[in-house]
Amino acid sequence: MNQIETVFRGRVITVNVEQVLLPTGETARYEIVHHPGGAAIVAIDAERRVCLLRQYRPAGKGWVWELPAGRLEPGEPPAETARRELIEEAGCEAGRWEDLGSILSSPGVFAETIHLYLARDLRSVPSQHERHEVIEVHWIPLAQAVRQALDGELRDGKTVIGLLRAQDRCPF
Repeated sequence: MNQIETVFRGRVITVNVEQVLLPTGETARYEIVHHPGGAAIVAIDAERRVCLLRQYRPAGKGWVWELPAGRLEPGEPPAETARRELIEEAGCEAGRWEDLGSILSSPGVFAETIHLYLARDLRSVPSQHERHEVIEVHWIPLAQAVRQALDGELRDGKTVIGLLRAQDRCPF
């Protein structure tokens, strides 16, 4: 039987200490950070460029290159989060969407699932960055972005995985 003690509840996350029954029959205590999850978008334009954001991330100790992405709002399906975030962060709407599956961001401590989407047939719309977001929008050739992911220049996990999955669907 699981026992749960909430030790922190914030605006976005909850941290619990949980007594968990393991498949071995033993019990162990885990500190688990619960997050509502998110959606990230690999947006590829007609020139085979991908949208990458250069975003200031205090937890990342500075600027991080990443895909447009955002947190799921309560009751919001991941595909709707992806549509909303593509508009807000990249200033685009997509005519075609494809599900690229999901990933676990850091399953040793985080209960967070990130849903990945491929967006194509793009058209520009006004972006709507949130007040606290410091973002630069860049369009980079997909082949270059994939090389940067493979070379370790891009360090954000959802971005690396999203680019590699998109490359499989959109070969050079």
